[in-house]
Amino acid sequence: MLDSALEVLRLQAAGEASAVEIAGRALDAIEASQSTHNAYTHVDRASALAAARSVDAKRASGKPLGALAGVPVAVKDVLCTSDMPTTCSSEMLRGFRPPYDATVVEKLRAADAVIVGKTNMDEFAMGASTETSAFGITKNPWDTSRTPGGSSGGAAAAVAAGTVPLSLGTDTGGSIRQPAAFCGVTGLKPTYGRVSRYGLVAFASSLDQIGPMAWSADECALLMNVIAGFEPRDSTSLDQAVPDFTLATESNDLRGVRIGVLRESLQAEGIDESIRTAVAHAIGVFAELGAEIVDVDLPHREYWVPTYYVIAPSEASSNLSRYDGAHYGHRAGAEVKDLVSMYCRSRAEGFGAEVKRRIMIGTYALSEGYADEYYNKALKVRRLIRGDFDAAFSQVDLLLGPVTPTPAFPLGDKIDDPIQMYLCDLFTVGANLAGVPAISLPGGFDPSGLPIGIQLQAPTLEESRLLFAASAFQSATDYHTQRPTQ
Repeated sequence: MLDSALEVLRLQAAGEASAVEIAGRALDAIEASQSTHNAYTHVDRASALAAARSVDAKRASGKPLGALAGVPVAVKDVLCTSDMPTTCSSEMLRGFRPPYDATVVEKLRAADAVIVGKTNMDEFAMGASTETSAFGITKNPWDTSRTPGGSSGGAAAAVAAGTVPLSLGTDTGGSIRQPAAFCGVTGLKPTYGRVSRYGLVAFASSLDQIGPMAWSADECALLMNVIAGFEPRDSTSLDQAVPDFTLATESNDLRGVRIGVLRESLQAEGIDESIRTAVAHAIGVFAELGAEIVDVDLPHREYWVPTYYVIAPSEASSNLSRYDGAHYGHRAGAEVKDLVSMYCRSRAEGFGAEVKRRIMIGTYALSEGYADEYYNKALKVRRLIRGDFDAAFSQVDLLLGPVTPTPAFPLGDKIDDPIQMYLCDLFTVGANLAGVPAISLPGGFDPSGLPIGIQLQAPTLEESRLLFAASAFQSATDYHTQRPTQ
């Protein structure tokens, strides 16, 4: 039951299982797999069981139940939870317990979901392998010698390991889609502002977005119905009507849909042949479902990664300046006597190497004499990138391409080579820079049995279109039904 939220709901409605029984199964599965996969930073058995008992009591008394009543959900450890620590997998925030819930957490509770714990991640969401966490690395359930991706590696691994049917991740440059691809699950990055960022510990404020992860597009739609919507406490939240996303998954007829294929992406240096094969197969599936396939190009594609790695570190250096040991975060020991030394020691002890690297890059890019040369120029290129997407979507309804250059790579393979790690975002950062929604779907397996993801992108606020096409693809394939054996 733990690989399907819809099945969890059915079992309860039929009286075949209680919310407490289901929560117990999830908590036992976490306990059994945690030493192997390390997908969680914190699990609260007592809180989860209390929430499940509340659902059972509501059902017994005939009270209205939320859309996710009794469904176990895991939440990335970058989202504030008042009843559990929120650490961003960093020593800087170890043990920090927020006084409030993030908006998405409030909505999960209102929908009667059972939040079982917080998932591991790259420190402050900076990384592509979940190897920069202060709580240890997370391992891919398909092959424990491989990375689950990052920064939402724990959220993807939690689903792939069969501990929960749904999880929430965040995506700044591909941090939902890349781990979804590596772990063989479905992951959706919504339009920027479609899901409120209130209570999300910011990495790069103009890029971060919260989104669902599950085995299928149908179940991502179920979770999107709960978390999407306007939040007046969030200045980046879009005041737009939210459709019923589950309605988008009811049809599999793609006749009349034009799908643009990013052919040049498939010729990129370093892309694995198995990725090309999976995308070519996906093109065939969509064509058989009735879609018209059109070749398109995004002229400034080669500038995605350099533009992202100026803007994101610049915003990170600003957002993380508050963690100085005085205002927020870890404070160095009592032997530090002066304020400047306390700042320096606190940040040196609290932040890991990758976070320090990005703070330094961002501070340099924003510094006097260089801001115009780097940061302001990157903002101009970002506008050109958005223009490329606008032009493409005037010709086609969706864009199809790869998620990652390779399947999941071995743990330790790139951790000492930041440039190679950054190139993992080659195909994903464009959607964040443009603010458009994108989804990663299981699209096949490489010769060794590792999952491969394919990516669809849509115009702003067209998550329903993405889910429609994704569900149609999954109706014609069985990749999303395959499960790891480790």
